[in-house]
This record gives sequence, C-alpha cells and structure tokens, in this order.
Amino acid sequence: MGKKRKERKIASAESTQRLSHAPATRAPAPNSPLTIILLVLTFFGIGLTTYLSYTASFEAHPAFCGEGSGCDLVQSSRWATFLGMPMAMWGLFTYLVLAVLAWRARTKPKSWTPLIFVAVGGFGVSAYLTAISIVEIEATCSYCLTSFGTITAIMILTLAQRPPEWSTSLKEASVVAVIIIGGLHLHYSGVFDEAAGPEDPQLQALAIHLTETGVKFYGAYWCPRCQEQKALFKASADRLPYVECSSGGRGSPLTAPCTANDIRSYPTWIIDDQRFTGLQTPRTLAGAAGFTWKE
Repeated sequence: MGKKRKERKIASAESTQRLSHAPATRAPAPNSPLTIILLVLTFFGIGLTTYLSYTASFEAHPAFCGEGSGCDLVQSSRWATFLGMPMAMWGLFTYLVLAVLAWRARTKPKSWTPLIFVAVGGFGVSAYLTAISIVEIEATCSYCLTSFGTITAIMILTLAQRPPEWSTSLKEASVVAVIIIGGLHLHYSGVFDEAAGPEDPQLQALAIHLTETGVKFYGAYWCPRCQEQKALFKASADRLPYVECSSGGRGSPLTAPCTANDIRSYPTWIIDDQRFTGLQTPRTLAGAAGFTWKE
C-alpha cells in the first residue's frame, strides 16, 4: 500500500510539472497592429452608419445616391427598416458595441468572447441584406457594400486574434447568427408583421392609383383609426397619399393643408372633391377612385 501511495504522489508531481511547463495561451497584445486596425474599422463603421442614420431620419438622399438609382432603391426598400427604425441605426448600434468591446479587449481578454459573437452576428445580418439587395431588389448600394466590407474585415481581424480555446465561441456565435438571420427572414416574409412582408399586387396597384389620381388621405399619427386604415394596405401603406394633420401632437394646430381643406376628423379621404370620413375599406376606395377591384 505504501509503495502504491508513493507512486501516485510521483505521478501527481510529474503531471503538475508538465502543466507548469505547458505553453500558456496569451491574448493579443493591447496595442498590436491588428487591434489598432480593428478599432479604426469600428470607428469608420460608426461614422458611416451615423451619416446614413441622419439621412434616413430626415428622409434625405445620401450623397451620390440620386432618386431612382440603385442606392435609392435599396435605401427606400422595405428591408431598409426594422421594427420602425432605419436599418442604418441598427448598424450604428452594432458598430458602437464592437468599438467598446474591441477597446476593452485590449486589457480584458474576456471581452474577446462577446466581441466574436457581435462581429459574427453583424457579418451574418449584413451578408443577408447584401444578398437580398442583389437577388430581390436587383440593385446595390455603395454605402451598404462599404459597410458589408467593413464588418467582414472586423470579423476576420477578430477571429485572427482569438486564442485557440475560443473556437467554441465561434461555433456558438455562428449558431446565434443563423437564428438571427432566420428571424429576420421570417419578419420580412410577413410572418410576424404583414406590413413588413411582400406587397399584395392589388393593394399596391390601388395605392399607386390613389396617389397618381390626386386622392388625399388626411390623418394624425396618434389616431388609432388612421393606423388601422394604413394596416388595411399592409406592406403598401407607405404608398398611400397620406397627409399629416397634427405634426405637433394631439391638440396642436392643424397643418396648413388640413386647415385649407377644413379637416375635422380622422381619417378623412378626399376623392374627386368627395369627402369620405372614417375607416374605409380598400374596395370602397377603389370604387370611389375609379379603380377596377378584382375579387
């Protein structure tokens, strides 16, 4: 028994000695060239998406993105917004998180794990939207492609600096990215919100007809019935000839167009000098505007 106990002690000592001489995995140097480039790319992404968020918020065209151009088609598509916010703002948030994590990772190695998750997730979403622009919209946007190139470079630099034992994080991050992309695809397919899905051809044609024939739809952003009216047109709601009457909020003075037309209730439609108040079905609007409604 004493001999066996002694052998176990010797084996334990040898094992401890081997571990003490094992090469330690070191995190990337705080100011290594790759880390500095990574930070520069995140700041570039912040600048790019800040500019796109600004133009989207004020409904302005970005520079070199004229009306009807491929860039304009992408920026005005239904994929350009998510949950009511411009996709550029979601990109801005992503780059801000990446910048913070990249800065912290210089001195705190544990920050590399969430950095991998955000970088891979951001790359996955950007790749999905780029594929959508090419396949579905059949147009490309130079700003979007630049952002895609930036997030791709950030992901590559992040993975190039990760310690070997963090490969598990990469696998988990890839799974999370696939789940996020799947959720986005279902959203834009209209599964969760019909307004985000493909346009109904007849509703699209009716909305265009109403706009082109001079019809006006007066309402207020806080009016529940107005929101219901828009919802009846699903993904084509943005094509409606909508006129905001209460931009200052409930109780504020009417906007000039609404004052000129003596708008007193919402929603109000004016079609060929005829006034229709209250919620109207697409079929009713079609009949009043001379649009052939197919059953």
